[in-house]
Order: sequence, then structure tokens, then C-alpha cells
Amino acid sequence: MRKTNSPVARRLAVAAVALGSCLALAGPAGSAGAAPADPVPTVFFGDSYTADFGIAPFQEGERTFCFQAKENFPAVATRRLADNGITLDVQSDVSCSGATVQNFWQEQELLTGQKVSPQQDALKQDTQLTVGSLGGNTLGFNRIIKQCSDELRGHPLLPGEPVDGDESASRCGEFFESGDGKQWLDDRFEQVGWDLEELLDRIGYFAPDAKRVLVGYPRLVPEDTAKCLTAAPGQTQLPFVDTPQDALPVLDQIQKRLNDVMKKAAADADGGADFVDLYADTGANTACDGAERGIGGLLEDSQIGEGQKLPWYAHPNDKGRDIQAEQVADEVEQILNR
Repeated sequence: MRKTNSPVARRLAVAAVALGSCLALAGPAGSAGAAPADPVPTVFFGDSYTADFGIAPFQEGERTFCFQAKENFPAVATRRLADNGITLDVQSDVSCSGATVQNFWQEQELLTGQKVSPQQDALKQDTQLTVGSLGGNTLGFNRIIKQCSDELRGHPLLPGEPVDGDESASRCGEFFESGDGKQWLDDRFEQVGWDLEELLDRIGYFAPDAKRVLVGYPRLVPEDTAKCLTAAPGQTQLPFVDTPQDALPVLDQIQKRLNDVMKKAAADADGGADFVDLYADTGANTACDGAERGIGGLLEDSQIGEGQKLPWYAHPNDKGRDIQAEQVADEVEQILNR
């Protein structure tokens, strides 16, 4: 596995190659705003929200249990860009369900015990664009959701443990706003920030000419949480099952905070990185927006499984995937045209 040097040495190297790249890529004054004439070597990375867990069919082979949809948002966004005259040469899509930020530079162990290589191994010296979402699993969002639901705590198909199983799910909102729960959350957010800084540095080190695009997560909980007290059309379970209604705004605040941490990491990155703010643009397509939902409910059947389906577990459905693809393609087009 490739390794960087010390953080100081790495930053010096990133600065040096970035300066060289800027000088080498500087074009004639009239070239700004023109779409790239040649295919853009691209690597997609990320977790289940880039892999679009829950959408079938998914890629099979040695990475089967990454549950990467064949029609995930990278695939759909790539076609959308092609329709607008921008061709991506996709070198690799290494998005994998369950990935933490550290799995960008460390191998990932899947639920089967199988291990997959660090995602950074897909980067090449000629990679010019990197796009993906990471951070939710480092934060431990699955543990946060389980903290708030007795039904999820006992579900056989959903991995992970609540943050504190001795605390009642009925008071999870209070748990995360004070005491040990708040401290746990603060520590996790600090770790997410550090790890995203490392991720963006590593992309700059291994793919010095690459434009770095960090994609936020779509909004899960609406501003009006009363919407979550009604099952979606055709469903019997509520979108957030037995999660207390007073905890739903807390879950939304946690997700908004994650979005802000990701946005800050992109803004503070050496050499600059871009951020796609999906949270800001998906407030009308949350898990509680009925027929307009872009997020499958926690225990709503996804497209994966024979007979017994795996639940969506609050991941984008086809509508949500298309929203992701549209927002990402629009942002990438702007980045490549500037």
C-alpha cells in the first residue's frame, strides 16, 4: 500500500506539485470557460451513498458486498455530462458500502470478512477529477440511528450497535444534546474533520492535477417532522419507524452539522476543493416526503434481496439517486468549464 510521508512533508509536496501543475496547465487567456476537449480521467470514491446501496442490480465479483449499484449516481452523472459534451474517462469507481474516511487509505473489511483495497489505490498521476462522499460512517450515523430506535436495535439485518445500549431509545434526543452522548458526538465530529483533511491531502499527493469534489449527503429528515408520522404510499412502517418525534430534529441537526464539517473541510483544503451541498437542495425529498421521497425509509424494502429484501436504511432510492446525479453533474460541469 502506498503511504504518504509526514503531514508536513506531505503538505510541502502537495504545494510543490500544485504550483507546478498550475504553471503547466495555464492556458491562453481565451481558454477559460471552454469544456475539456479530451476525456477527463476520473476516479469516484465513497461509501454507500456514492455506491447507492439498495438500488439493483449491483456490481458483482470480488467487491460484491460493497453493494455498488450498476446505476449509481456516478454512472448516471457520467451519462448526463456526456449529453452536455463532457466525457469522463472513468478510471475506477471504488465506492463501497460501509466505508469510513480512513478506508480511503486503509483496506476495508466487509461484513463477510473479505477485505478490499484502500480507495486511494485507484488514483493515478494523470487523474484529473475525483468525486465522492465519505464521513457518515466515520461519524457513526448507523449507531446514532440505532440509539433512537428499539426496532432497529433488534433488527437482524442491520449491523452495528447503539452508542449506549443502556440508555433508552425514547430519550435519545436528550442523550445527544448533553452529557456522555454529546461528548461522544463532539469527538466523532472532530475525527471526521481530521480524516477529511487527510483524505483531501492524499488526493493532492497521489493525483496532483486532480480537481477534488466532496459530495455531501442528501437530507433525511424534513423541517416539518409531522410529515414523518405518516407512512409513505404503499408502506405500513413509518419512515423512521419508532424514533421519537422529538428526536427527529436532533437527527436533522446532526446531519446538518456533518454537512457543515464536510463543507469546511473542502473550503480549507490546501489548493482548494469543491463541495456539492446535497443537504441544501433535498429538503423536499426527504424520507418523509411520501411519493416525492428520495430516501427509502429505515425499514422500507430496498431492491436488494430475493424474498426477504434488505431495508433501504435511509439511503437514496431511484429518485434520490437521480437528484444526486443531477447536482453532481451540474457542479462538475461548472468546475471543468471554469
